[in-house]
Amino acid sequence: MDAFLDAIVHPLQYAFFQKGLLVATLSGALLGLTGVYITLRGMSYIGHGLSHSIFGGFAASQLISAQFFLWGAGVWGVMSALAIITVTRRHRIGADAAIGVVTTASFALGIALLTHFGATGPSFESALFGSILGISQGQIYMLYAVAALTVTLVFVRYRALLFATFDPDVAAVSGVSVLATDIMLMVVLSLNILSTLNVVGVTLVAAMLVIPPVTARMLTDSFAATLVLATVIGALSGAIGMYLSYSAEVPSGTMIVLIGAVAFTLALATAGRRRRLRAARVPAVAVS
Repeated sequence: MDAFLDAIVHPLQYAFFQKGLLVATLSGALLGLTGVYITLRGMSYIGHGLSHSIFGGFAASQLISAQFFLWGAGVWGVMSALAIITVTRRHRIGADAAIGVVTTASFALGIALLTHFGATGPSFESALFGSILGISQGQIYMLYAVAALTVTLVFVRYRALLFATFDPDVAAVSGVSVLATDIMLMVVLSLNILSTLNVVGVTLVAAMLVIPPVTARMLTDSFAATLVLATVIGALSGAIGMYLSYSAEVPSGTMIVLIGAVAFTLALATAGRRRRLRAARVPAVAVS
């Protein structure tokens, strides 16, 4: 028991770990919350796509000013999201195809620019795999601001987001502007990805948008409960992943995703057991 408490308390004496733990927990919670709306719409691929698209902006903006690369990457990500919505609505192209074309082209452009001109800001590896210990105070403030914005919009626009997520046609008839809601969600998603990029990296941020909400969805049928559970699972994945990353000397983003995968596996086993128990009760009720 003493060894367990020491493993929890000991890393907290280091300022870099305190900062990393806070950022990892908040990032996991933020991605879990936003991911609910993405996964329930069957758009899990867009998180993967936008993270790659933002990488293109990360590379392109460094050619102009390395100091403001985050602003450039953010604008690039928002423009990519709006381009996906425009292409999907105006042309007979599925959302998955539009996401694939826009975002992979941005990612390819980013690699080409970094390869040819080199990086003047954060390294190529930091953008791809995350560097939580290298996150600046300004980026932490940005994460706080994006988290506050996301929670506020989910609270204020809860009903509109709920309608637009489950039945866009009914939402439109009920007076909800589905297009405005979609644009708002895509902008928030882009900002979420941008603000957490240093934590888990381009290659893994999409996993944290999908794993917590899917895990939560297997544990409850309530939408409100799914939002809460996904946020909690994301936060715990971030916190536990940060601790294990410290002790195992494994990149934090990798460990955070692995903890999320463990939670998903446990939820999957629990959901399977519940289904078997329900199935076993049905014949007994029928006979009685």
